[in-house]
Amino acid sequence: MRHTTYALLGAVAALAVSVSAPVSSAWAQKLPDQLTWTAYDVGSGGYNQAVAVGNALKNKQGVTLRVLPGKNDVSRTVPLRDGKVPFSANGVGGTYMAQEAMYEFGAKDWGPQPVRSLLLNNSDALLTIMTAKDANIKTMADLKGKRVAWVIGAPSLNQNITALLAFANLTWADVQKVEFGGFGQAMQGMISGQVDAAFGSSISGPAYQLASSPRGIQYPTVPHGDKAGWARLKAKAPFFVPFMGAEGPELSQTNKVEAATYPYPVLMTYANADAGMVYAMTKAMVELFPDYKDAAPGNGGWDIKRQVFDWVVPVHEGAIKYFKEIGVWKPEYDKSNEALLKRQKVLADAWATHTKGSHADDAAFMKAWQKTRADALTKAGMEPVLTEW
Repeated sequence: MRHTTYALLGAVAALAVSVSAPVSSAWAQKLPDQLTWTAYDVGSGGYNQAVAVGNALKNKQGVTLRVLPGKNDVSRTVPLRDGKVPFSANGVGGTYMAQEAMYEFGAKDWGPQPVRSLLLNNSDALLTIMTAKDANIKTMADLKGKRVAWVIGAPSLNQNITALLAFANLTWADVQKVEFGGFGQAMQGMISGQVDAAFGSSISGPAYQLASSPRGIQYPTVPHGDKAGWARLKAKAPFFVPFMGAEGPELSQTNKVEAATYPYPVLMTYANADAGMVYAMTKAMVELFPDYKDAAPGNGGWDIKRQVFDWVVPVHEGAIKYFKEIGVWKPEYDKSNEALLKRQKVLADAWATHTKGSHADDAAFMKAWQKTRADALTKAGMEPVLTEW
């Protein structure tokens, strides 16, 4: 069933998307007249941001950007893997999890993906655990004994909560797990009093609904000076970064919260993407920033001044070329990028070995891959991360 679903997604993407072929020259440095990104579903922050970028591209460069919405990490990534589109305004799932072959990406028809980043959106918003104010959860440690939302079929989402619980040296055994069928249901459950905490974006519609409800909204703090706590968090989810949240209900530049978050969305591609096109896309995103920065919530996070160049996936060579030209790429970033490329090779080699083995069924294949993956990374002196799915 899983394999059929992925095949259908790829077929749908192929029918729905029509893009000009990449410019043949490796450093053509020009975008085609028509370009396509995949992005989050219609109405999401990522989709709205992509549309805003498209308007700037059309007005300034005559480039038509088509935005293909995807409901989940797999549907956003299939078209890139299959060469149907060059870029995606993706999330942590379609970038980091895809690189690591975790969760859905540990299935037989996936495996470690050679993903590359162009730019990260580091806006003032937060992707974190939000709580009902009347539950009096001021720190992550205060989650102990509280009702916390678990979204069925969303392992990467639940892993974020696992990591934030680990910051306070807590596990799911220390809280009351309340299951929901989706993110929206979890947030509505908090509003209606079924649960006290759920993971989400501080600029999402449900966050504002919670804030205006009788329960109110609160953001548990993640003190940046707690080195032991951050070590535990990073061991579960290395893509989190310390941040002072300033966008969302009850947040502002004068009322920030000390928290943990990660980039959303991530403008990403694959290693084999045309270097010239990647260069041109990166350049356009940076130089057109004044034209789209205020056109959608969170767009300020695309600012070149907010970029993190040593995140958890490698940066594409085309983007690096542009960053070097404008003087923002430092020598130490080469070292971190090389380390990430090495990690991808270790994962790819481990996958090649693993797929030669015999396994009873898909579940057995994925479970055995967990061990193969962890063993290979450990042998290479790298942190396995997320060894339990």
